[in-house]
Amino acid sequence: MNKDQIISIINQFLVDDFEVDIDAIQPQANLKDTLDLDSLDYVDLVVSIESNFGFKVKPEDFQKMETVDDFYTYVEQQMADKITA
Repeated sequence: MNKDQIISIINQFLVDDFEVDIDAIQPQANLKDTLDLDSLDYVDLVVSIESNFGFKVKPEDFQKMETVDDFYTYVEQQMADKITA
């Protein structure tokens, strides 16, 4: 799975499951401000990531993410690690 595919999947579940405006999903946008998620939404987001990409998300990893691109890169790296594991 390449980065464009990952971005497409992430954007789709953000729009479908979290009702984020597709135009607001920009790589340099602040993740928390753009998604406007509360703590329960973060739990749902973790579930969406795990079900769409098949890896476990560590809660502390989310604390390091600031931009939407950080989120894309995190998933891309986890997918790469999963393939090489």
